Amino acid sequence: MHARLDALKIVPDAYKAVFQLQAYINNHSGLEHSLLHLIEMRASQINGCAYCLDMHSKDARALGEREQRLYGLDAWRDAPYYTDRERAALAWTEAVTLVSESRVPDEVYENARKQFSEAELIHLTLAVAQINVWNRLNVAFRTEAGTYQPNVQPMKKTA
Repeated sequence: MHARLDALKIVPDAYKAVFQLQAYINNHSGLEHSLLHLIEMRASQINGCAYCLDMHSKDARALGEREQRLYGLDAWRDAPYYTDRERAALAWTEAVTLVSESRVPDEVYENARKQFSEAELIHLTLAVAQINVWNRLNVAFRTEAGTYQPNVQPMKKTA
């Protein structure tokens, strides 16, 4: 597969705005980076974005995420190694990503409200919307997967 075009080179100012929102989410949302990577991976699975799956799996691994949790993400409801907070975020991610199908059910909202403050839920929703923007850009323009290298420092393991 070959990229259709290089949108970043063609409209760098538009991408600058997308990168600015990403930086805000990463640095000011207060959400755990490990959680952000899980929701980015889950939305990217739903949307079939090979580039984002490659990127976020590498970033998550570089930060110390266990492969088991990444491999089991598509079946998170049946896997015992996700926290209640992560489960609420993953359900929210799915509902918001599939908004035209699910209309974000009340029970998903109520469960998310048990795990996230109002500000966190807004930030979580922005993070889901943001990865959906990246997915749509990368899928539409066939951004080539496989070459991304993480630029993060691994987290120290705690005993």
